[in-house]
Amino acid sequence: MKAKLPLPCVRAYLLAFFLILAGAAATLAQTYRGALQGTVLDSSGAAVAAAQITVRGVGTSFERRASSDKRGAFRVEDLPPGRYEIAVQAPGFARATSEVRVEVSIVRDLTVTLKPQSSQQSVTVSGEASSIATQPMDVTSAVHQGVVTKSDLENIPLAARSFANIAYLVPGTEPVEPSDPTKARITAVSTGGSSGLNNDLSVDGVDNSDDYIGGFLQNFSPDSIQEFSFRTAQEDADTGRTTAGSVVITTRRGSNDWHGDFAFYERAADLNARYPIENPAPDPKQPFSRQNYIGSLGGPIKSDKLWFFSSYEYVNERASIAYSPASQGEFSSLNTLAQQGLIEGVPAIAVPTFAPVPFHDSLGTLRLDWRQSARSQWFLRAAIDSYVTHNDLIQQATLPSTGATSHSNYFNLAVNNQFTFSPTWVGSFSLGASGLHHTETRNETQGFSLQFPFSVTFQTISGLDTFGDNSFATAITAFPVLRNQEKYQLRYDVSHSSGRHAPRFGVSLIHEPVLSGALSGTPETVITYPQDPTFYANPANTNQFFFSRGCATQPDPSTGITCTFTPAGDGSFSQNVQRLGFYAQDSWRITPRLTINYGLRYDTTFGLFTASGRSQLTNPALQNLDPTVDPAITGAPHDYRKAFAPRVGFAYALGSSSKTVVRGGFGLYYDDLAQNGWVLALQAVNDCNFLQSTCPNAAPPPALIDPHYHTPYAIHATAGIQHAFNANWTLSADYTLEQGRHGYAAYTYPDGLEVFRSDNRSSYNALMLHLQGNVARRVSLVANYTLSSAKTWGCVLGELFDYVDGVCDPYHPFAPGDYGPSGEDVTHRAVIAGTFVTPGKFQLSTLFQAESGRPITLTTPDGTRAVINGVESTLDQFRGTPYIQMDLRVARPFTFHDRWTVMPFIEMFNLFNRNNPGANYVTDISALPIPVNDLANVTALCPTPACNVPVTSGKQLLVPAGGLGDFFGPGTTVGIPFAAQVGVRLTF
Repeated sequence: MKAKLPLPCVRAYLLAFFLILAGAAATLAQTYRGALQGTVLDSSGAAVAAAQITVRGVGTSFERRASSDKRGAFRVEDLPPGRYEIAVQAPGFARATSEVRVEVSIVRDLTVTLKPQSSQQSVTVSGEASSIATQPMDVTSAVHQGVVTKSDLENIPLAARSFANIAYLVPGTEPVEPSDPTKARITAVSTGGSSGLNNDLSVDGVDNSDDYIGGFLQNFSPDSIQEFSFRTAQEDADTGRTTAGSVVITTRRGSNDWHGDFAFYERAADLNARYPIENPAPDPKQPFSRQNYIGSLGGPIKSDKLWFFSSYEYVNERASIAYSPASQGEFSSLNTLAQQGLIEGVPAIAVPTFAPVPFHDSLGTLRLDWRQSARSQWFLRAAIDSYVTHNDLIQQATLPSTGATSHSNYFNLAVNNQFTFSPTWVGSFSLGASGLHHTETRNETQGFSLQFPFSVTFQTISGLDTFGDNSFATAITAFPVLRNQEKYQLRYDVSHSSGRHAPRFGVSLIHEPVLSGALSGTPETVITYPQDPTFYANPANTNQFFFSRGCATQPDPSTGITCTFTPAGDGSFSQNVQRLGFYAQDSWRITPRLTINYGLRYDTTFGLFTASGRSQLTNPALQNLDPTVDPAITGAPHDYRKAFAPRVGFAYALGSSSKTVVRGGFGLYYDDLAQNGWVLALQAVNDCNFLQSTCPNAAPPPALIDPHYHTPYAIHATAGIQHAFNANWTLSADYTLEQGRHGYAAYTYPDGLEVFRSDNRSSYNALMLHLQGNVARRVSLVANYTLSSAKTWGCVLGELFDYVDGVCDPYHPFAPGDYGPSGEDVTHRAVIAGTFVTPGKFQLSTLFQAESGRPITLTTPDGTRAVINGVESTLDQFRGTPYIQMDLRVARPFTFHDRWTVMPFIEMFNLFNRNNPGANYVTDISALPIPVNDLANVTALCPTPACNVPVTSGKQLLVPAGGLGDFFGPGTTVGIPFAAQVGVRLTF
């Protein structure tokens, strides 16, 4: 199948792009190519100078030339990932040839021994790379990274068919739940103990970061990806806009040989185990089915001149949320209250056994590669992603009225030219354009929302609402009902290799004229109840139930019910942001065994704090400060201009065989917060709130950004050692220290004013062990173990680098108990993945993950930390359940006509059907199934009115809260029950 390229959209983006290039400014530059370096010797071990090295792409006619220096050293930069034929020749010696594979962002080291002209020989290349299990040892770099190839994406079981699933094979990574519910199908990967939203992401050298929420913007089908490098620490100076890691993706391309894939995946309820917490017997098993239809095709339009590659994937999913008996009981009690006329205008409430959540997604790519000449190569790549989810944002304990229809359209374009000025000078010119349009349309608009405790006992990413309108606010953040992002990028990189040095420098400019959206702006009445519907449906308590549209009357304070009315507003926010970055770096090969990498990067922004064309000086909250309550803020924040980031690293090969490499490094990494962190301050100066005559009933959000803004940064210090036992097995040990500075924190003052400051701190320490190898082409293996600690300051949520962590007391922000583990702190994590080929040619592939429990903060209904036996609990004091999951894939290839292979397979996830609640526990102590005696000071549990169970440990309050449904994607930190899918793949 061939993707349809939306030509009018392409023309519009290109026209707009060239119109704004003159004024564009931004930052992102990443190496998305690899390199070859080596030494040419004669049979006595002496250097061979002036040897001619030719590197030619297999099937693509891509060609680069170099020559060895007086020490016999050579280096060939900026090679797109793929297979190459390398030929080395010198006067008086026989020509040496071999085929070698180049991987994204990896420098591969070769030793070529030339023999007298009377004999013929080939270059011996050990550990030929075809997957992460056979990644070559990089003897030139201090970067912590792993390269995942197309083979890994095809052979390792992927629960959500997302490339991020396989990134867990890279040491130093952790799975996380997606932080943006409007992009729940785009999974995230944590590095450095953070949520993953602070990783830098690019595809074919073009920015693919979400500048509103952070993380990955547009999704790409795994079948469109050639390979990707995941750098978890100590990136070179060519990488910016990250305080943790970076993902560098390259897409597949055409060649002189026709090649392609066609595949089909099928999942159904009959292949899934029942989830007894949410869907116990004898209720029918919740409906579910999913089909993935995949096709790709590449080949020559004109051999040795012009090639194409296209891919398309369509996902047809019919998922559902099954309501447990407990949820149905609460819904029935709520229906009883409605039938008694206690909910005005709602005579009855339907109580379904499940809610369907259909999801449809189309992902397409088209790439053209053109060899203009021996010195100039071009490519154009366009990609789209369009999906619709009905009943989106519904969770296990919320009714369909709270859901929405989610619709997103993405577009990403990359144009690149690589020009060889000389054998030692190469320039790479890239243009990029991307766009997003996302809408959330409510299922119902009733003007009110009812919130009960039992709804928040589950993963509350969908909100706190049980019935009525979804107020589109969660315990984590507010998220928009409308989003638009439009981005254009100009980037130029120059590399040079001569003698001992391989300098590289570049500039990147991003113009983002549209970074806008809207939070909910409809009038909202939110009524929050301290008890569940079953309590109020009891005739003895019905008189305590309260309902009012618009809060015209207020509930009796003694009931604990609160009623909040928010008048209508437009909820919009809008920005026009530019980002600029420069870098220069060098790889200095001091000796054949010692390489020093050093560089400097500078990043800055323009318009980061300007919203709707207005400075924060016009924020109404700034004009209405109460000096007796609020801090003295006399100005507006400004773009930070001091983000100079030096980096230095070394790699030293012990012994003449280069089988052992010691590496280390130090660097600074700057990254601005994604804009959702302080969206309320941006919204405060929009037209509706600034010109209040246009919205007379709207109140601007009381939110300000502190004028003493400092771009957050992290310090990376790393050291490690890697040893190759032989050509097939390597073992490495690496230590990483990351210190976060000037992270974000939210200060909420007594009058409701929220001030965002950049004064938070955090730390991450990790020891990572990594073993990789293969045996006789039958067994490939990757095994990782990480011992780590991630800590930060916060109140009830602690996240490193990328979230706005709230403080409990704005007048004492760094108080005892406010420093603790981050939400993604995992002390122990182990991963084993590999493929075993049986004598009958069956292929068994597995992905096994095990990690210790993640942190939990117990809270009270007012959002403060729980007090137990007179002592306030600390940030993330408690731990959930250790996560253990094993996935397995069984496949059997059948080859015919030499190049054609049919591969039927079955993939099984959570093979042993282990219950993995992760850290998904009841955090609000008012919602515990067994009540506590006093929400202000827990001393006993109350299974009976006598409250006769003393609480001697906070662990007695830990109750698993269920799990996420398939609407949110198969579990990462929260597991799903056993699930299987079958399929078949045709490859040629």
